[in-house]
Amino acid sequence: MARIRFEGVSKAYGEAVALDGFDLEVAEGEFLALLGPSGCGKTTALRLLAGFLQPTSGRILVDERDVSSLPPHKRNAGMVFQDYALFPHMTVADNIAFGLHERGQRGAAVEKRVAELLALVRLTGMGERYPGALSGGQQQRVALARALAFGPSVLLMDEPFGALDQKLREVMQVELVQIQHQLGITTIFVTHDQHEAMTVANRIAVMSGGRIEQLGSPEEVYNRPANSFVAQFVGKINLFAARIADIAGSTVVLDANGALLAAPRTPWAEPGTEIDAAVRPESLDLQPPAQAGLIPDHNTIAGTIAAIRFAGPMVAIEVETDVLGRLTVETRAGHPMAVEGASISLTWPASKTIILRKRR
Repeated sequence: MARIRFEGVSKAYGEAVALDGFDLEVAEGEFLALLGPSGCGKTTALRLLAGFLQPTSGRILVDERDVSSLPPHKRNAGMVFQDYALFPHMTVADNIAFGLHERGQRGAAVEKRVAELLALVRLTGMGERYPGALSGGQQQRVALARALAFGPSVLLMDEPFGALDQKLREVMQVELVQIQHQLGITTIFVTHDQHEAMTVANRIAVMSGGRIEQLGSPEEVYNRPANSFVAQFVGKINLFAARIADIAGSTVVLDANGALLAAPRTPWAEPGTEIDAAVRPESLDLQPPAQAGLIPDHNTIAGTIAAIRFAGPMVAIEVETDVLGRLTVETRAGHPMAVEGASISLTWPASKTIILRKRR
């Protein structure tokens, strides 16, 4: 296990800045996901840590040792790539043993280590096969075993499940978490898939424009996003502009195009502040129009059901409102109020209203 720290790390390619004053600390044994859209700098950060790139400025420390200028083979980091990067002419066993052979290890010790890793990734008995005879999931397991073979202190994974179908991705995510917990190895996992990040990681660093927008647990990032970018990138959300009209104890009163809505107070809230407000689709419910204003501690607005999209056990319902525009509701299939064209009351707990600083 290793402790990792980025201190003011920047990486530029001419005028293009891929990473900008990047600060991050990863604890020993932690599973951290770098999450963000293409071009946000997440893969650049990973490749800088692996030693494939050199920082333009700043330092990268592993257990307080500055590794910024060390070549990859001196950083004791295992790397798993999206395309597996297996050697097609080598057997599974030889692929796994490659890093051990490069370090001068031979004989029974290598065979024992390969057998241990085949068991770890549930490929016992497949050591003599070639990569071309394996499924995508099996190839990814081989790539993981190879990265772990020499006992790295850090495991780095760059979109490792991007080439797998959704069902297999979900299986591999569960297996990876189990292996990471078993080994206790410090792991940094790059992905653009917010569901994947929330499934595997202890903490998530949401990135944009070469910087971290928010760093926190999956629950914190989802339920208390730092700004509108995080709110929109991590999960589905309904976003609308509002102004803080008043503060009453632990409650903030919002004026959203004339509708007064309640939300939990935040430390930075001040009357008159222009903000972004949001509510997750699963927090919304449909009620008869007569329910307006009758549910304690709930916000209620009037609307008309504009469209219904079926998605298995759930449905996504588009509700047109006069004050907040069109909002999306996610609810169980067969909801009695889910009828296109119906007039309804849209309600949600005041505690589920999220207020956000406007992103500069």
